[in-house]
Amino acid sequence: MGCNKGCSIVSHYYPPCPEPELTLGLRKHADAGIMALLLQNHVTGLQVLHDDQWFDVHPARGGLVVNIGDLLQILSNDKFKSVKHRVTANRVGPRISVVCFFSGHADMLEEPFGTIKELISETNPPRYKEFVLKEYIDKVLSSPIDSKPAIDYYKL
Repeated sequence: MGCNKGCSIVSHYYPPCPEPELTLGLRKHADAGIMALLLQNHVTGLQVLHDDQWFDVHPARGGLVVNIGDLLQILSNDKFKSVKHRVTANRVGPRISVVCFFSGHADMLEEPFGTIKELISETNPPRYKEFVLKEYIDKVLSSPIDSKPAIDYYKL
């Protein structure tokens, strides 16, 4: 499908914070793309939201964190769910991470995008309408920080 052909790599540097209770490293969000692979150093800070409670993701030496993105949730018709996560500030540090975001190749921008047809049946109807990937990306990039997630605009 070409989902693995386009990626971007982003690095984050979070210096030690003398008053971490007064700030947040990165706000709550789900990744908009297909998948993200995260490599992080030994300093904690990444948290995932589960049942309305935040849980720490403890770094494992040489380990990768795999985040399912909203586009994979759409492709899989909710078989895989994107996860809300955030990064908290720390007194210790620095916290360093490198993320590879897979969002598909530029060739896919003008193509219809939606749930994989083989995953749709009479007993498992589509949960999302098809769309053009460029429109979705434009919505993601133009939305205010705490607005409705782009995936919500495509739910049936």
